[in-house]
Amino acid sequence: MIRKLLIVDDSPIARKITRKCLPDGRDFDIREAGNGQEGVDLYGQERPDCTFLDLTMPVMDGFEALARIMQQDPDALVIVCTADVQEKVLQRVANLGAFRVIKKPPSKENITRALELAEARQQGGADA
Repeated sequence: MIRKLLIVDDSPIARKITRKCLPDGRDFDIREAGNGQEGVDLYGQERPDCTFLDLTMPVMDGFEALARIMQQDPDALVIVCTADVQEKVLQRVANLGAFRVIKKPPSKENITRALELAEARQQGGADA
């Protein structure tokens, strides 16, 4: 079961929205980072079950952060949250190892569905 989450976004408001979209009735252990470098560092320290990652951030963007997280842990479940859903962006994050992409602003339904799929993957189920 997914319990430990990492939310990486330079916008405190976006992090708050992501938190509010998490399924009700679950006791998540949540860590937050304000840029890609902090996200990579926290990932290494905390080894979250699932990471929500923005792409456009200072210090280190989400593309580089995703690549570094996947280097640390090829089985990492990283859900990219971005307003930029151009085909080339989607392809690039898929090639880097992103588990899913959610369009910003996220909805409770999109976050819940992504977490359900991540839990299925974590339990060895098919990647739906």
